[in-house]
Amino acid sequence: MGDPAGIGPEIVARMFLQRPLQRHWIVVGDPLVMHQALITLDPLARLHRIKTPAEARFEDGMLNVLVSSECAELPPMGQVSAESGRAAYAAVLAATRLAKAGAIRAIVTAPIHKEALAAAGLHYPGHTEILAEQAGGLDVAMMLANEDIRVVLVTIHCSLRDAIQRADFPAQMAAIRLAYTGARALGIDHPRIAVAALNPHAGEGDLFGDEETRIIGPAIAQARNEGIDVSGPWAGDMVFMHAREGRFDIVIAQYHDQGLIPVKYMGLAQGVNITLGLPFTRTSPDHGTAFDIAGRGIADPSSLETAFDYALRLTNGVSV
Repeated sequence: MGDPAGIGPEIVARMFLQRPLQRHWIVVGDPLVMHQALITLDPLARLHRIKTPAEARFEDGMLNVLVSSECAELPPMGQVSAESGRAAYAAVLAATRLAKAGAIRAIVTAPIHKEALAAAGLHYPGHTEILAEQAGGLDVAMMLANEDIRVVLVTIHCSLRDAIQRADFPAQMAAIRLAYTGARALGIDHPRIAVAALNPHAGEGDLFGDEETRIIGPAIAQARNEGIDVSGPWAGDMVFMHAREGRFDIVIAQYHDQGLIPVKYMGLAQGVNITLGLPFTRTSPDHGTAFDIAGRGIADPSSLETAFDYALRLTNGVSV
């Protein structure tokens, strides 16, 4: 359900109401929060509390909520609170346990708020790190995708200073390998991968930095020896344009904003975040909790619906 004080519960409820013929899914979250989100949009809508996925009922149009927490009262909308952080975290843990046990086929996560997690004493930068820990500390990567480009990040949620330090040879290799397997999971049999440079002009012959020749280039060479069609390092100000024109199937970006700005510039409605490297499918919308509009009934569920559709396609082996 995401953070109870954000738009997550609302967009989940709105997707449920807008897709009456596609409701073979459950919400993991707080029944009080989800009930409020549902009846705000449709006073006649009903909710079914469940403890296991096997208890879900799909034939009568009720929203199935698997209880992961029970708030005594609704958290204040649009505000950071420890209670919201704990409830959001509990939902992620419950969903992850179900996925690891094979009880569900995929997880689609609504947005959580990092400050709310911190207020609850849970110091995680985001979903990706929680999921990686729960899956046993596996190497994972974020893939951001829309109709035009796909991007995998070498480093995720950290300062730019830390990102430069973390973008070492092992991180490059992990990102390239995960991009390859992720692209194949999306139905691309022979993915063409481009690696973005860290420095301007790809270092300009080491004049602007030597990470390209010292780290990134050798990783690309190693990956090519493994049979992966990867090239670069390409200048970061050009590589995304080449990918959009069809020259590459996926781009590896060195740090968070280098990869997310071009994806989000194309619009949030069709953007989706896919976590690569997990033993189960996980997708999410390409936006945050939107505290500024939470509780107003105007949140757009389009990105959540796209994430849901990607999850279906990934679990069904259909290319996207």
